[in-house]
Amino acid sequence: MPSPEPRPSLDAWLADIKATGDADGIGMYLMHNGVVRSYSRDGRPVTGMVLGVDRERLAEIVESARLMEGVSAVRVWVNEGELAVGDDIMYVIVAGDIRDNVFGALQALVKMIKTEVVAEQELRP
Repeated sequence: MPSPEPRPSLDAWLADIKATGDADGIGMYLMHNGVVRSYSRDGRPVTGMVLGVDRERLAEIVESARLMEGVSAVRVWVNEGELAVGDDIMYVIVAGDIRDNVFGALQALVKMIKTEVVAEQELRP
């Protein structure tokens, strides 16, 4: 099952954020692109994964990230279905005022997505 949302253009996301009235206070844009790798955390080989997504929880988490200190904009896309090594798992952009706020928000947001939103089943050879 492919992702119900089309893969976004990161350039379009940045242009959209920069075109908003809040862009004046943005000092940093950070992007995360999670990708399926060929080995698991424990070093065993992986040929891909099956990725499930709780879209309702994702929407809640994105809304909470927008309320984090210094954050001006958040964009998230999460893939879904059977993915091969090298396929994109997610794109995340956080825009905000200063480095400490934006790094912290991105790290917290990606962690929440990985622990509360996605269900991953690694495929092995």
